[in-house]
Amino acid sequence: MLHPDQPVLHYTEAHCIPESGWLQALRQETNLKVLKPHMLSGPLQGSILAMLVHLRQPVNILEIGTFTGYATLWMAQALAENGKIYTLDINEELEEIARRYFAKSGLQARIDYRIGNAVELIPTLDVSFDMVFIDADKASYRQYYDLVFDKVAANGLIVADNVLWKGKVADTTQNDKQTENIREFNRYVHNDTRVENVLLPIRDGLMIARKL
Repeated sequence: MLHPDQPVLHYTEAHCIPESGWLQALRQETNLKVLKPHMLSGPLQGSILAMLVHLRQPVNILEIGTFTGYATLWMAQALAENGKIYTLDINEELEEIARRYFAKSGLQARIDYRIGNAVELIPTLDVSFDMVFIDADKASYRQYYDLVFDKVAANGLIVADNVLWKGKVADTTQNDKQTENIREFNRYVHNDTRVENVLLPIRDGLMIARKL
């Protein structure tokens, strides 16, 4: 797990897909103006998401947890022209920033941005998804996973962020509710015979599950 201040992280980011000017501007504005800016996916994670999109070539992506739209735009720019990313977030206070950068990027036609509770919105989506990115309320990860599973196409990917939870999941002295929620989610996915999975120690941990 790479700490944001480690030189090796900066070296790694410098040797990944380059961050566009408007993505850099969005990251900087988020850090300056938004509470809890650490929730933003960084350039390393963004480039990994973009690479997964390039490799899987999804027609439809579902993102649960838009925040300011940084990860959304990394994935949207990697989509084919006929691709669509449906992104859900409950925080309407961040809508202005996200929509402004969606427009600035010129990618807004590929983005279907919806404000509301994901648990209520997901059942209304009559769409088959080739990729799902979960980065929202950690206590609801398993619920999100179960809600989207039947909507994911065969060979589709379900990617979840923050599954190492600052390393707490591997520390037996850490037993707070959030840590236990993430541990339970990791166990659930790892024991799900409908998928094969890999947990990567990237940023705060990425779980990638491929639907069989």
